[in-house]
Amino acid sequence: MNSRVIPPSELIINPDGSVFHLHLLPEQLTDRIILVGDPGRVDMVAEFFDERTFEVSSREFHTIGGTYKGKPIMCLSHGIGPDNIDIVMTELDALANVDFATREVKKNHRTLTLVRIGTSGALQPDLIVGTPVIASYSIGFDGVLNYYVGRNEVSDLDYEKEFCRFVGWNPLWASPYVVASDRELVERIGRDDMVRGHTISAVGFYGPQGREVRLALANPDLNRLIEAFRYNGEPVTNYEMESAPLQGLALLLGHKAMTVCSIIANRVNNNATPNYKTAVRDLVATVLDRI
Repeated sequence: MNSRVIPPSELIINPDGSVFHLHLLPEQLTDRIILVGDPGRVDMVAEFFDERTFEVSSREFHTIGGTYKGKPIMCLSHGIGPDNIDIVMTELDALANVDFATREVKKNHRTLTLVRIGTSGALQPDLIVGTPVIASYSIGFDGVLNYYVGRNEVSDLDYEKEFCRFVGWNPLWASPYVVASDRELVERIGRDDMVRGHTISAVGFYGPQGREVRLALANPDLNRLIEAFRYNGEPVTNYEMESAPLQGLALLLGHKAMTVCSIIANRVNNNATPNYKTAVRDLVATVLDRI
């Protein structure tokens, strides 16, 4: 990226030198980052660390830094939803690639490795609760990537076109985008014990994922159509809310990112388990060993 001076209104730096929302200092940033949604889950991840070197909390953004088997690492919570990922990715990249003293983009790019560990609902009947699913492809229903130059260059446009045609995409909704996770990272983290999936990042938990409580749905057949859809013979596997903007922004910014979710509900079979914490803890241990 070309070097330029970023105005204070575009990148707010706190009086203590930390970035606006995350309240992290550039010197606290590590190259390896675990992302989780729940601020409380950060403490669970940090229980695996050899030592803790710092802890910062601001709103839903909770960070603990330390080492794991001698490697510097940090765990950061992003809260719920794709809009939070826009904040987290932009500010992490700024910590890595902007000189906070001069506000200039650094000439030498620093690449971050980010793995989001989450929970998800399955859209295929054969996906068993507790299964870890990697978002090899993410389908963003949120529209975040559509606000950035280069969106088409990092997206699978044929996939998008076929998906919209098949499900009869409502033109009132944001145009979906389809982005891949980092292939090397997927092979390193996933190996042979995780499912490679096509994951939807929804813009909400209820109506946007086909849940009907008191409000009727604009397209009550959407989940049925998504379940039936295939691209190159592969199905859409699961719903969550953050993988697509994470992977899309990482591609645009030059970072390595992927999402892996433990299935805690099957939307087709209508079953779910609230006792998912053991599976998530085991998944955390696996990712920490491989990141």
